[in-house]
Amino acid sequence: MTLNTISKQKKLVLSIIFDAIGMIPFIDIVWAPVSGFLMTRLYKGNTGKLAGIFSFIEEIIPGTDFIPTFTLMWIYTYVFSSEKKAEETIIDIN
Repeated sequence: MTLNTISKQKKLVLSIIFDAIGMIPFIDIVWAPVSGFLMTRLYKGNTGKLAGIFSFIEEIIPGTDFIPTFTLMWIYTYVFSSEKKAEETIIDIN
């Protein structure tokens, strides 16, 4: 089982856990590349790659640990992106 194939509920739990780990002081130098890698594995495609870069930058900069990057990506993926996909698949038959 890869991170891409897990359910959205499990991804949310993992996102919250990863965000909590990112808030631990003084581990940024180690956590920054790990969080970037995990983000690209958790969310596929170009969006996941961009989120991975953002996650790395957010974790490496001191004082930005409070931003819940993984959880925000989950919200983007399953709330905002889902609405867009649903709207695109509507077919009007008259």
